Amino acid sequence: MSRLGTFVVVLLVTGLLATPAAVAQTAAPSATPPAQTTLTVEQIKDFLQHAKVVKVRNTSKGVTAPRRLTLSNGTIEHDAVFQAIDDHQLVASLSGGGRPGTSELNFVDSYKYNIAAYEVATLLGLDDMMPVYVERKWDGKSGSISWFVPTLMDESERLKKKVEPPNATDWNNQMYRMRVFSSFVHDNDRNLTNVLITPQWQLIMIDFSRAFRLQPELLHSRDLTRLDRALFAKLQALDRRDVERVTKDFLTAREIDPLMQRRDLIVAHFKQLIAEIGEDKVLY
Repeated sequence: MSRLGTFVVVLLVTGLLATPAAVAQTAAPSATPPAQTTLTVEQIKDFLQHAKVVKVRNTSKGVTAPRRLTLSNGTIEHDAVFQAIDDHQLVASLSGGGRPGTSELNFVDSYKYNIAAYEVATLLGLDDMMPVYVERKWDGKSGSISWFVPTLMDESERLKKKVEPPNATDWNNQMYRMRVFSSFVHDNDRNLTNVLITPQWQLIMIDFSRAFRLQPELLHSRDLTRLDRALFAKLQALDRRDVERVTKDFLTAREIDPLMQRRDLIVAHFKQLIAEIGEDKVLY
């Protein structure tokens, strides 16, 4: 995926999209390499919304019971992840993840936030760090459906196996972007299994169903230590009207208000860091 809005997709007409390792393990030495094509983001969205579901299976991770679907339009076959959670509770008791006995007011766990997060990320030029998300109705339920991205591992697995990234600087810069974005949308469930790593060591953020909380304060502000210049500029220039336009079906004004307040706090936070230790140590 890229900020230019195009995706180079390896299409296996008779099977699923495979990682390079999987292709190497299954292809005969004389096999013809699969053809490549380029899909725009709009073409991917159309495929996700209208391609026929030809296979369904459960995913191995996630408490919101996402389903992995194989889609086909007769020419292209590719996997997607469908999530239909839309839970609203005035007071929710939370357990697991090291937080037993806690509760949350105005609790929401919604597929709509996945789509809103993708659209906001696009405004900030971070769409290359997320799969494409759109809304689709399937099996009698409305939900988010996302383009399946082949991965090497998630961040939890990487840390357990003590695998070092091939380019530590590039990896750290991606982590800095993710931390800022997660704090901006107030995603309080950004656990390590929701951070995927592609074969090219690109960081992919998934599952924002517990983002867009109503609290205006920043999450983990001590971890907001560096920021790339392009993202800093886009945050400062972000117009509420653009946010409203791209999220009109997925966020309410009550959710956008604290989002923009957090934007202001992030900008102020990094301006203060720059004043204290210097621009070159904060921006890259």
